[in-house]
Parts: sequence; C-alpha cells; structure tokens
Amino acid sequence: MWLLASLPPSTVAAATATEARICDPAADYFLSIGNYPETIRLHRQVLKTQPDNSLAYYHLGFSYGMLNDEANEIRAYRQAIALGLVRWDLFLNLGLAYLHAHDLEGATHSLQLAALLGFGHPESHFNLALVYERRGILDLAKREMLVSLSLDPNQPDASNMLAVIYAEQGDSASASAQWRDLLQTWPGYLPARANLAILNAAHISDAPPREQQIEKAPIRDARPHYYSTVTGTRN
Repeated sequence: MWLLASLPPSTVAAATATEARICDPAADYFLSIGNYPETIRLHRQVLKTQPDNSLAYYHLGFSYGMLNDEANEIRAYRQAIALGLVRWDLFLNLGLAYLHAHDLEGATHSLQLAALLGFGHPESHFNLALVYERRGILDLAKREMLVSLSLDPNQPDASNMLAVIYAEQGDSASASAQWRDLLQTWPGYLPARANLAILNAAHISDAPPREQQIEKAPIRDARPHYYSTVTGTRN
C-alpha cells in the first residue's frame, strides 16, 4: 500500500520526465484505436523480452481495466509501480480499479497520490472525494469536491455530488442552493432535479405532525437516498 510519504521528493520531481517514455509502437497502436484484446496480446509479448518495461505494464493494466478485469488491471499497475513508474494518471486508474473492486482503503491511498502528483487535474480530486464520501468522511469529501470544482467549474456531476455531501451532513440549505444553482446552469440535468425533490420531501416529512396525527405518525428509520454519480472514467 502506498502512503503519501512513500514517494521521496526526487521521485515526485521525476514524474514529468517519466511520462515522456515510449512503449512499443505496434502494441500502442492497438491501444490508441481501442482494440484492447490485441493490445493485451502484444504488450504481453513485449514483456517477454522486456520484463522491466514499466510503461508496458501500465498499458497492459489499462487494457485489462477497459475490459472490466480489475484483478489483472491492479496486478499490472502494481508491477508498473514496483518497476518505478510514477504518473498521476497511473495512480488515478489504480484508485478507480480499487474502487470498482470495493477496496476503499486501497482506493483512498492511490487517489491521494493521484491528487498529489496531478494537483491541477480535477478528476483526481473528484474521485478522491467520491471515496471519502463512500467512507463517510464527509468533511474531506467536501474539501476535495470543492478543489475539483475550483479547477473546473463546468462539472455537473461534481456539483451534484457536492450537494449530496451537504445533504448528508445535514446542511439542507446549502444542498438546496447547490442543486438550484446547478439546474440554472444545466436545466436538463435530471439527478439534480430528482435530488431536490427528495430533499424537499424529506424536509416536509421531518416537520412536526399535526396534533391529531401524532398517534398515527410513521416512524422514519432511514435517511433519504440521493442520486449520486458513478466513478470517473480511466485516463
């Protein structure tokens, strides 16, 4: 498992140079056109003769991920990292793979590194916020979602999730304002409209019942469930 302190400054500084490396041109061609089975076959051939090619392992893992094979995806990414490859998008994709595999601890550590190495990329902070939200660490989820939106305000999914986090924190006023602002900009964004209706219905049901209805008032045993968003796509 990788903690933020596990990468020395010299390694972090070398990340940009590492991104410029070139893998096998023929294998990468099939990656570029989205033929992932052929990409896997050719990259596995490359690795037979170049077992230390960390970028080939990264491309191999990415291709497995696009075929929803998270086990082999994670295995390939970890091998790329073990060989010294340091890229923000590698840790982003590893974090998403862990998230799809329901490993929230692994997703957290990997996405923390993605956010550290690729601070200017909103998707790193967006997906880290999703993991924090799923873990119930709502203050950190809100912080990361706000960072993502500061980097790119035109993210309806991020705006919606920020409102969901507000609602889960019990801040109905901020959630309502966030969804209303979102609908002003994106009137066709249905999750925001549905969530606003859920919030309003929950607010009505939380109101004190009329005196004559006290004995028959139902007991609410669950919080509202809002429409959130799926995890981000691989880069």
